[in-house]
Amino acid sequence: MEKVKVGVIGTGFIGPTHIEAIRRLGFVDVVALAGNGQESADRKASELGIPKAYGDYRDLLKDNEIQVVHNCTPNQLHFSINKEIILAGKHVLSEKPLAMSSKETAELLALAKEHNVVHGVNFNYRQFPIVKQLASMIKKDELGKVNLVHGSYLQDWLLYETDFNWRLAPEVGGKSRAVADIGSHWCDTVQYVTGKKITAVFADLATVIPVRKKASSSVETFGGQQSVEEIYEDVPINTEDYASVLVRFEDGSRGVFTVSQVSAGRKNRLSFEVNGSQKSAFWNQEEPEKLWIGHRDRANEVLIADPSLFASEVKSSIHHPGGHNEGWPDALKNMMINFYSFIREGKDPSKEETNFATFEDGHISMSITDAILESHEQQKWVKVPSVQEVS
Repeated sequence: MEKVKVGVIGTGFIGPTHIEAIRRLGFVDVVALAGNGQESADRKASELGIPKAYGDYRDLLKDNEIQVVHNCTPNQLHFSINKEIILAGKHVLSEKPLAMSSKETAELLALAKEHNVVHGVNFNYRQFPIVKQLASMIKKDELGKVNLVHGSYLQDWLLYETDFNWRLAPEVGGKSRAVADIGSHWCDTVQYVTGKKITAVFADLATVIPVRKKASSSVETFGGQQSVEEIYEDVPINTEDYASVLVRFEDGSRGVFTVSQVSAGRKNRLSFEVNGSQKSAFWNQEEPEKLWIGHRDRANEVLIADPSLFASEVKSSIHHPGGHNEGWPDALKNMMINFYSFIREGKDPSKEETNFATFEDGHISMSITDAILESHEQQKWVKVPSVQEVS
């Protein structure tokens, strides 16, 4: 069978991780890459062994061999490039956030439906095998009625005043940073696991480091500290380092989460606990193979990811025997397997349910982020519009 042909726009941290995950599938070929200028694109394509390099993404979109395009660019480019990908008649997988506002994400969702392209957003945390197992357990009422969901997403890569990255600038990263960047993952994962939509929020945001020192040389995401010999300029910061958000779900259950990019020692700690009327469950992405299950009347337990212990509908998401731990790159691969299997099987996105996050999920995520920003500004509860209300 002929392989699906793919082009990737963007060569920073996330673009190569998409490429690595795609290559693990076997039935998909990355045939082209677009970067910021021809010299940069040529260099990166050579490093990654990709045959075609485009200095302008518009030339990649004109390539008739390419069936699918991944948008791995900085946030401010997501809306315009996603739109152009759809109008070029190609399937699209976008990094999150899908766009910079819920108005833009609503337009993209409508456009993707109109042109009937397969559309995905890289919310990969829902693709961890044990997260899928927990979702199955909750769907089967094994925890009882879900009453409370709480957790956090903590990082430390922006802890120091000399830590600087394009994500800090609102005109590039968007009005929200910590919430849009990592809070969006927390909300998507929790909504997926519980099967419940977040319908209202009350938020408190803070910029812990109001002025940062920007080095004269550029720094990649998660690139670490700079040399002491660097020359710095002071830059005022207008996006949040931290947020805590109360949430209400559609069935009346409650929740709360904290996000931070200034928590020393926490590298990429997305965690949440679901408290049900019969049991509780806790998961932490830095120990992705473990699910803590809490009981009142007997000893607590830890479920280790193992296909022999998983529900039948979840076993396809785990690829190795118990004890052979699968992590972040494997969850990303699961995203790619599900997305590209949907395309290879010729499924219709307007008629068939997907097992990956779509532009609808991206739109829901941006609607939550917009509501969180409004809540912080007005210091009150704000309703999250439904897809139908915004579309």
